[in-house]
Amino acid sequence: MIGEFSQANEIYHLIAFLVAMNVVLWSTPVVKSIGLKSGHVDKPDPRKVHRKPIVRIGGVAIFAGTTAGLLVVWWLGGFGILSPEKDAEIWGVTIGAIFFFFIGLADDLFNLSPSSRLIMQSIVAGFAWYKGVRIDFFTIPFGDLIRIDMWWLSLPITIIWLVGMVNAINWIDGLDGLAAGVCGIGAVVMLIVSLFMNQPAAALLAAALAGGALGFLKYNFNPAEIFMGDGGAYFMGFMLAGVGVIGLAKTAAVTAVILPYIILAVPILDMSWVIISRVMQGKSPFLADKRHLHHRLLDAGISQRLTVLFIYSLTLWVGSLGLVFSGFPSGGVYAFGATMLLIYTAWQVWRNRKIDTNTND
Repeated sequence: MIGEFSQANEIYHLIAFLVAMNVVLWSTPVVKSIGLKSGHVDKPDPRKVHRKPIVRIGGVAIFAGTTAGLLVVWWLGGFGILSPEKDAEIWGVTIGAIFFFFIGLADDLFNLSPSSRLIMQSIVAGFAWYKGVRIDFFTIPFGDLIRIDMWWLSLPITIIWLVGMVNAINWIDGLDGLAAGVCGIGAVVMLIVSLFMNQPAAALLAAALAGGALGFLKYNFNPAEIFMGDGGAYFMGFMLAGVGVIGLAKTAAVTAVILPYIILAVPILDMSWVIISRVMQGKSPFLADKRHLHHRLLDAGISQRLTVLFIYSLTLWVGSLGLVFSGFPSGGVYAFGATMLLIYTAWQVWRNRKIDTNTND
């Protein structure tokens, strides 16, 4: 029943979080050293903000920490609290995330073409669907809940969601600490909501991801010592999308089905806006440019740190709305606090903008 979960099992979620965070904190300097010696660095260019080469394979540490957290919980018997169906789903998400990580790492190392990346992403997402990570319900705005009984409809919808979220996270990874912070906040909210809605499998994944993402921020926040690269962004994006599917979108309730889209609204809307604006101007939706929200804030004269903090507060605000929609106790109080924080950061953005700036389209 929604709102009921065993407090005795919450220790596994705490273990997953702490193990993931500590492994990332320990391994990131090692990965940075390896990256410097091997020359796997992200070099500056006109579209990027950094002005010196920075190691771009930090996703290896996020991957190692998150999977270590899950493996420790599995070794301790934490997966034993799950039903066979949920056990299969958690392995489906984990294995899918591992494959996505290697696709992203291959891109970091060998610069894969957009078409080859998309094909491989779709194949792995299809595998995850086969293993039970599938969207069974969807709803239209202000409409009823619709169950998807046909595989030929469920499969493409699931692939679009999984691949879309992966690329949404990758696309916002344009400033120091931005993607890691947004994913960390989203994962924490999903952890809380999944526990509240009695979805322990999704909660375990969210706990491990939250620990990995927030641990990485120590080295990735401005001024960044290391970047997560496509490997880290792909891994975290798939994990978030997978948690949304197995923890929320499988619940036969309209509010539950729309929760992933609310909690992850910031990267979803940012990607949607960029794609639409590119297509309307007759350009490829995959052509990199400076149309993202963080680029526009920088163009308006906002500092990199304030831009990131504003997007953090925006992510926290939509996350608090997710708590309200889920029926979480005192969700309105958290939403009020997040609203006040958003108003404050928005005021700081307004106060620090360049009055005479011309926004680039």
